[in-house]
Amino acid sequence: MEIRSKIWLEIDGETVFGSGRRALLEAIVIYGSINKAAQQINISYRKALSYIQSMEERLGMPLVNRKTGGKNGGGAVLTKDAEVFLKKYRLLEDGINETIDKKYSDIFGLENKSGKGV
Repeated sequence: MEIRSKIWLEIDGETVFGSGRRALLEAIVIYGSINKAAQQINISYRKALSYIQSMEERLGMPLVNRKTGGKNGGGAVLTKDAEVFLKKYRLLEDGINETIDKKYSDIFGLENKSGKGV
């Protein structure tokens, strides 16, 4: 038996951030491209742009600096604010998972097979 949970942040009932949007930002860091990041997490480029725009609007800060293509190609990098936000979200997620794992173990007396709360 394993325990699973999902964590996301909302503002006024609208999703701001969760595991899918975290994966998108992490993929942008790795691939330096919104298009390549979208491909890696199996969403369309259009959906990735929509996620980025809604996060930026709801959080009130830019998250991705974009450079349009051309002779040398385009690219994308996270802003410093996005890097800080992503780091804080990971810390929150890790802390929640630790709490969930401990509670699971306390109540069921079992070790979560995956060693994770999510």
